[in-house]
Parts: sequence; structure tokens; C-alpha cells
Amino acid sequence: MTVRFEDQLTDPRVQAAIGELQDLIRSHFTSAIFEVGEASDPDGVYMRAIVDVDDTDDVTEVFIDRMIDIQVSEGLPIYVVPVRTPERIAAAMERERKSRYRFELPG
Repeated sequence: MTVRFEDQLTDPRVQAAIGELQDLIRSHFTSAIFEVGEASDPDGVYMRAIVDVDDTDDVTEVFIDRMIDIQVSEGLPIYVVPVRTPERIAAAMERERKSRYRFELPG
């Protein structure tokens, strides 16, 4: 049974699945912060997991199998999007800027 778009955030099954995914992520990344909302491309509930890591693939590995199971087996349109903290993003941008403009002086 698929959840109607307008009922997604209030559906107890959706709320339970979101809680489960949050617990799963927090079991590996204790400082994770979550933002949950609805969006329409595709229709569903989107949870942003803000995690203090360099590589969000590490976070995805924790939840991807369960998220797909929730989507397919339970028919719940829940999508998790892991993102780095603003500090990690700024540090990565600074490293990229420095490496891009690095040059050697002739010696």
C-alpha cells in the first residue's frame, strides 16, 4: 500500500521508518542531525542526514539496504540524502582551492 502524498509526514508507518533510519545512522554517526520534509521529484518524504564526515558514501553504506527495503517492500516513499557539515564542506573547498592554484616556482 502506497502512502498518499498529502498524508506522508503524518502516516505512523512513515514516522516509524524515519525513526528507524535515524537510529541506524546515529548508531554509526552519533552527531548526525536530521531534517525531514516532503518534496515532489519524486513525491516522497526526504530526510537530510547532516554528518561530520569527509565522504558521505560512508553514511550511505549504513542505510541504503534498509531504505530500499522500506521503499520496495513497504511501499513507503522515503529518501535519505546524506550531506557533510558546513565545516567539512568549507574545509574541502579550501583544500580544492589550494590544490587548484598550487604551482612550483622555478628554482
